[in-house]
Amino acid sequence: MAEYDFDLVTIGAGSGGVAASRRAAAYGARVAIAENVRVGGTCVLRGCVPKKLLVYGTHFAEEMEDAAGFGWTVTGSLDWGKLIAAKNRETDRLNGIYINLLNGSGVKILEGHAELRDAHTVLIDGKPYTAKYILIATGGRPERPAIPGIEHTITSDEALELKTLPKRVVIVGGGYIAVEFAGIFNAAGSKVRQIIRAPQILRGFDEDIRNHLAAEMAKKGIVIVNNQHVSRIQKVGGALRVHVAGDIAFEADAVMYATGRVPNTNRLGLDRVGIHLNKRGAIAVDEWQQTTVPGIYAIGDCTDRINLTPVAIAEGRALAETLFNRNPMKMDHVDVPSAVFSQPPVGTVGLTEAEARQHYGAVDIYKADFKPLKHTISGRDERTLMKLVVDRASQVVLGAHMVGMDAGEIIQGVAIAVKMKATKQQFDQTVAIHPTAAEEFVTMRVKEPDPMPPQPDAGQPGLAE
Repeated sequence: MAEYDFDLVTIGAGSGGVAASRRAAAYGARVAIAENVRVGGTCVLRGCVPKKLLVYGTHFAEEMEDAAGFGWTVTGSLDWGKLIAAKNRETDRLNGIYINLLNGSGVKILEGHAELRDAHTVLIDGKPYTAKYILIATGGRPERPAIPGIEHTITSDEALELKTLPKRVVIVGGGYIAVEFAGIFNAAGSKVRQIIRAPQILRGFDEDIRNHLAAEMAKKGIVIVNNQHVSRIQKVGGALRVHVAGDIAFEADAVMYATGRVPNTNRLGLDRVGIHLNKRGAIAVDEWQQTTVPGIYAIGDCTDRINLTPVAIAEGRALAETLFNRNPMKMDHVDVPSAVFSQPPVGTVGLTEAEARQHYGAVDIYKADFKPLKHTISGRDERTLMKLVVDRASQVVLGAHMVGMDAGEIIQGVAIAVKMKATKQQFDQTVAIHPTAAEEFVTMRVKEPDPMPPQPDAGQPGLAE
């Protein structure tokens, strides 16, 4: 008789938990996965996938406008309800695929709320299941501040399910979720105002990227209100009034908060077994995904490190290799590429210019700012920005950044070179594919002027005068 019911019980059937569970089962482990909502998690059901489907759907407005420049006569209007219904059909299909993948891998699905009783026991709606190892992969959830009237607002979860398109939308927040939904609502036809506490959107991204995207969003009609803090939200008739500093207020039909996400670690009984959490409620883990309790591991957004779906998947697979395939593996969190599906989109990998200067000192900067070939005929006033950050001493490319059409697709390929520590000379030696936007990454030759050139040393002979 086996000592435990399972070799592994995973709490959370999102992308990371599913990847870890399937990989473990493939190596012969007896695996169960617990989920209290629907299999698929945030990315598949309430995040990346449905959000990008809405980006595709709403961007047709610009495609129809651009078609006129190429000789087409195209007219049409968006039926928001049909778009949401189509999105829901696809997420339902993906939910079914994930269930079939788990069943086909031999992973038992345990439906219900999971919490820990001890280091080897998980309670599912009160019923105990024992496991040699426990993996927590519960992801994160949107967070809203406790201000008057916050109950009148929505988050990205509800925004994906709106039955009708609001005519006026206020989005509070400047991160990637906020700018993505600003683009979605604006392209769909809403009047969008985005309120941010910082001077600029996308904190943590390269400064040139932030400024370029903000300018492009403004061209499309999105109003970004910076350096402002929402104090309260008031329901006035059928509208909402968003109050900021002083007597300034904005009217809206919907107010969406995208001011951050928090780890989904409450109601799991973590304190009962001694798992340490940081100040944000994230599970503390070491480089092997091990929590402060031996045998209990955590991956993905509930650890609040790099909150990206492919990172959670890679962490989960590495853990399965370590525990069940005698192949100790750590997730490498360096040079992880990412994309923001704003309109236009952002793609980035490696260090920003500010980070590179801080860690490496002297760096070379190459930039290309141009109108894409498509828009030379479409007439659209949209420009692409590409940027390379290069270590001056070694000439290794430390970062690559882009705002423009297909940025995510392009950066995925460039990320391989950055991960391999390719040099600027190797980029230069790569033959361009013409005519493409991507070719600019291998044809940039002129360095940007150093923003802080070295000053003459007044104490050195011959340089004082």
